[in-house]
Amino acid sequence: MDDKHNKIFSFFSFFNKEFNSRNCIVDIFPDRFSFHPRSSNIKKHIENLEETMLRASFDTFSSIVMLDASIMNQVATSISHIHSFNKPIIKTLYKAINITTAKAELFAICCDINQVVTNHNIKHIMVITDSLHIARRIFNSSTYPYQIHSAAILLELREFFSKDSQNHIKFWDCHSKQQLL
Repeated sequence: MDDKHNKIFSFFSFFNKEFNSRNCIVDIFPDRFSFHPRSSNIKKHIENLEETMLRASFDTFSSIVMLDASIMNQVATSISHIHSFNKPIIKTLYKAINITTAKAELFAICCDINQVVTNHNIKHIMVITDSLHIARRIFNSSTYPYQIHSAAILLELREFFSKDSQNHIKFWDCHSKQQLL
């Protein structure tokens, strides 16, 4: 087995200044990102999500990212839609062989956030995913297999949050097979 792909990357070393206490993105910008998990009252959660999406749809400074990933016959497929000011901006389809759904989902989240933060008018990002537990890993500095994707997006988010004190990102959990009844 090729061991060069199984090492801890230097930017995840706790001796690196990016991950020292008070330098992590979770320490510097703790109020700039939030997670909205499904509650026990699914109907209320969906109502809140729909209300938030409706407001974001008509806000010129907001962007909505919706994504989902699945695996069939060892092929991971991830599809995402990015909308801004009630107009579709980008629709992306990613396919990869022999990877986990978690890795496909994290890759899609990172790519989509990266695409949104390059738009200088966007201040509010809303990410809707059925893998909120994967999205939380973006802000996790501990060692885990997909840390390279997190490192790349953390640099983008640091710059995004630093540009304007109003910039924020919200992650909403919405299971793709969720039933309201």
